[in-house]
Amino acid sequence: MKIGAHVRTTGGAYNAIDHAQEIGAEAIQIFSGAPQMWRRKKYTDAEVDTYKTKVAVTGIEPAFIHGLYLVNLATANPDLLAKSYDALTQEMQAAHLLGAKGVIFHLGSHKGAGYENSVHQLVEYVRKVVAATPDDTWLILENSAGMGGAVGSKFVELGRIIREAGSPRVKVCLDTQHSFAAGYDVKTRPGLDKAMEEFDREIGLDRLAAVHANDSKCALAGGIDRHENIGEGHIGRDGFENMLSHRAFAGVPFLLEVPGFDNEGPDRKNVEILKSLRAAVGVR
Repeated sequence: MKIGAHVRTTGGAYNAIDHAQEIGAEAIQIFSGAPQMWRRKKYTDAEVDTYKTKVAVTGIEPAFIHGLYLVNLATANPDLLAKSYDALTQEMQAAHLLGAKGVIFHLGSHKGAGYENSVHQLVEYVRKVVAATPDDTWLILENSAGMGGAVGSKFVELGRIIREAGSPRVKVCLDTQHSFAAGYDVKTRPGLDKAMEEFDREIGLDRLAAVHANDSKCALAGGIDRHENIGEGHIGRDGFENMLSHRAFAGVPFLLEVPGFDNEGPDRKNVEILKSLRAAVGVR
């Protein structure tokens, strides 16, 4: 698998490729605008052309767009739901223009109403986003840690949404920290085997589009979304060694979303740790 990272796009999407090169990333994830604002970026033809030229020269791909944090497809607020739909469709269009695989996003929170009371709306809006966007883009659901009624902390929840949405374009991004916080023991080999067997049964390994590679400040089943640098948290280097050698992840890009050793986001040191572990293990 390729080792990548979330990188900045300051000054233009094409600058993401430069930032990736600086830290040794082989694949990237970006925002298409400020993650805490509804307004999304409109890419010019020149910006798109420059970006694609840099990708062709460097081979840094695949790329993914991370959806803004305000999106909530489980909300009971009709205004928030409409804004979430509009934002996602805009970001899917941006992914299409850049040639990115698709948009990774958090489904949102039911705010205590319960999964059963929100699942039909979630399925409806996943279908609507897919129907309104280009056929070459994936809508990628990210599993949650389960904080504050967040949907998707259990694979069975994601699997039901995907099955009922009925589109091969709906995929999953597995966040290692969220999984661990939600009670999936991805640190140990037996725990990882069990987790990925459940993933395959409930979702299907063919739906696994990317991995958010993050260590965890939160203990197993702690239910809190708190990322840590690779090897500095409760998952540890041995946990990532298990994941990098597991057949379920063969060919799936690993994207860092860690705080960085200088607290400035994913950095060369984190990338090199994962690369060294990748080089040291064989797929089994």
